Formats: sequence, structure tokens, C-alpha cells
Amino acid sequence: MPKNQLTRREFMRVGAGAATLGVASHAAFLTPSFAAAAPRSVPPSDRVRFASIGTGVRGCEIMRAALACPGTEIVAVSDLYDGRLTAGQENAGKQLFTTKDYRAILDRQDVDAVLVATPDHWHRKLVEDACAAGKDVYCEKPMAHTVEDGFAMVEAMQKHKRVVQVGSQVRSSVVYAKAREIYDSGFLGQVTAIEAWIDRNDASGAWIYPIPPDASEKTIDWNTFLGSAPKRPFDAKRFFRWRCYQDYGEGLPGDLYVHLLTGIFTITGINEPPLRAATLGGLFRWTEDRDVPDLIWTLYEYPNFRLSLRCNLNNESPGVTRIFGTKGTLEIKNDVLTATPQDTEPRPESYSIYGWPEKLRNEYLEDWRKKHPLPEPGKYPLGQSAQTFQAPPYYDYSVDHMHNFMESVRTRKPSVEDAEFGNHTAIACHMANYSHFQKTMATWDEAAKKIKG
Repeated sequence: MPKNQLTRREFMRVGAGAATLGVASHAAFLTPSFAAAAPRSVPPSDRVRFASIGTGVRGCEIMRAALACPGTEIVAVSDLYDGRLTAGQENAGKQLFTTKDYRAILDRQDVDAVLVATPDHWHRKLVEDACAAGKDVYCEKPMAHTVEDGFAMVEAMQKHKRVVQVGSQVRSSVVYAKAREIYDSGFLGQVTAIEAWIDRNDASGAWIYPIPPDASEKTIDWNTFLGSAPKRPFDAKRFFRWRCYQDYGEGLPGDLYVHLLTGIFTITGINEPPLRAATLGGLFRWTEDRDVPDLIWTLYEYPNFRLSLRCNLNNESPGVTRIFGTKGTLEIKNDVLTATPQDTEPRPESYSIYGWPEKLRNEYLEDWRKKHPLPEPGKYPLGQSAQTFQAPPYYDYSVDHMHNFMESVRTRKPSVEDAEFGNHTAIACHMANYSHFQKTMATWDEAAKKIKG
């Protein structure tokens, strides 16, 4: 749970004083569908036993989210670095079966589901093998490293009838659920444009992580890490900073665009690749040991609206998603949702008619007033004001997202973010990168299931 969040008990104690904690006093607090601080009981027969494949920082985060859900138990962890096997057990709070060979986990009969938190280029192999072994899978975003990988993962999910959930947690956020409700109500009118961004301004945000002092070929299984990537000598920077390299990750689109896309898909109901994408980007500041941009800006074409996404590692600003409609504007800034109406009351033209002769102008105004008579007394329409909603400070939507996965494992109901959904957001990321690196417009060919220039 992020350090600035409160527990439910702490939140209830501060009560009306929440504004002193930086909470907007005029905001209506939303009610989460699941609260980790008040878990329901689960019978032993419904307990989900899981293992984590990948126990780096994100692997440990989602492991803790899984353990915060009722009726879960971790039984094993796998990673290619000795230190992370230790970290996995420390985060689990107990001794576990550990291995550098993930296949040993898939062979275990006491594993119902696996959490996959590895570099992107390993996702396909792990998901395919896990599904074939009869395990359900929670796979970190972006789901796929290539277009081909994504469709293969969808096929594995369908062929083996497994639950596959992609780990872009805004899909389960109560804030985005409320935004979807507002969108569906027609409050925004016709939506034609959307913009969103996530920016950072520090070394950690640019993935320039420190290298553990014991990192070596003795503590890291380097050859297995390379997997399908090009062979090269051991390089600890590539192992720990893999998002900086195209061989293993999708750069800014795969790390950050995917969250923005997941939120926008959730609000609008879109679940398909964009028609076209045009990207401008560059490498300006974090230039050492890196082959992906530190600034990227993409304009997407969807059938009913245009979408602009940006990620900039050279300036910090709050993450924002704005949806522009003919009747209103919806904005999500961090976890605060604001819906603001547009003033669309009919009015006579008040600009161009002053280039008309006075007689024609007066005739126009008189005619307009006849067609738009004033309302009767007591029937004047009330002007709408902006509405603001916010998740409570104790809320952790990563836990909600993991809870949804665990419930799908138990009930066999469809995942809230299955492989098809994850593949569509991943394709948008691939198209952004394709346009940047090929210096051309990226076009999605639905028949061929390929990106074309």
C-alpha cells in the first residue's frame, strides 16, 4: 500500500477532519467494492494457493496485494536472482519453496494460480506454460512484448480454459468505475477527444535503479534471463534496468501508457486496437545505457474519438486523464474525479451579426426570441455545477484488482481484464513504439493482425 494511504480504521477515526490530510472537503467519497481492511471469511475449500514467478519490486507488491485478499496462501516463489528469492520469502513472512526454474512451480499440485512479474519478453512463455499446466495466471502489464506474443497468449487462455488477468490495476479502481457510470449516463454528450499523461522527474522514475552489490553471474541466472532476446555477455544493468532496453520491454508505452489506456478503455467501453498511431519522442536526458526514449507523445485514432497520450521523464506533474464531450468534461487527477458541465443553453448569436445592417440584426434577434421564449416563472432550469468524487485515503485498488482475480479463480467467472483486453492495450503500446522507431504512421491491419507503416 502506498505510504500516503490510511487504513480504513485510521480513516474512520479522522472522520470530518479528513480535509486536513489533503483530502478535498467538497469531494464525495466513493465506496470500494472490496476493502482489504475488512476481509470476509473464506472456507478452506475455497482457499487459493498461489506462487509468484518474479519477486522483484513489482512481484513483491502484487504478492502482498494477493496476501491481503481473503482466503489466499502463498506456497512458492521463483526468480533468477538469489537476492529476490530471499526478498520473496521476507515479503511472504515465512519460509517458502524457492527455485530459479519456474517449471518446478508449475509441476506442483498445491499451486492453483501464479503471479507473473517478469520482464515483458518472458510473459508469453510463462503464460503459455502456466495455462498448459492448468494454472490460472495474473500477468503484469503490458501483457505482451510483441503483437505475435499477445495473440498466442489469448489462444493459450482460450485453449486451456484458464483465468488470465492482466495487472493494470486501474481496471478495478472505484474511481474509474464512477467515471464509467458518468460516461454512460450521457452527461458528457458526444465525446470526440481525450488526453492523458503520466510524467516523472527522477532516476527511479526513469528506471535507473541501483545495482545490488552482490549482483554477478554467480547470483543471477543470466542465460535464462535472456530467453528469446539476443545473446550477450552478462550485464547487471540490463538485468535490473531491463525497461530501458527494447530487447526486454516496451519502454514508456509498456510501463505507463498501458495504465492510461486501461483507464480510458474502462471508461469508454472501448476494447479494440486503435486504427492509427503517430508518435514523436526522443532521448534527451537519461541517455546512458538506454535505447528507449525518455519522452514520448502519441496521437491515436479510434473510430469515435482521438486520443493524445504523453509520458515525460524530464518533468514531474500529476497524472491526468481528461475526456472532452460536447456537454461536459471529465477529469481524473490522481484519485480525484471531477465532472464539469459545459454551458450549452441556447443563446442568440452575439458576434457575427454586428457586421449586419441594424435592421437585419434586430429582425434576427426578434425572430430568435420568438422561437426561444423565456421559461414561465418557477420553471427556470437550474444550472449544473461540477461534481467531484474521490476514493477514500485507505483505498488500495491494487488489492481490489487482485481480489477480482482471486474471485475469478474461485468462481470461474470471466476476469475483469482478460488476455483479449490486455492484448488490445498492448497493441496500442506496440503501435506507439513502431511509429517512433520507424518514423512513420503506424496503422493496424485487423485482417492480417499486424502493424503496418
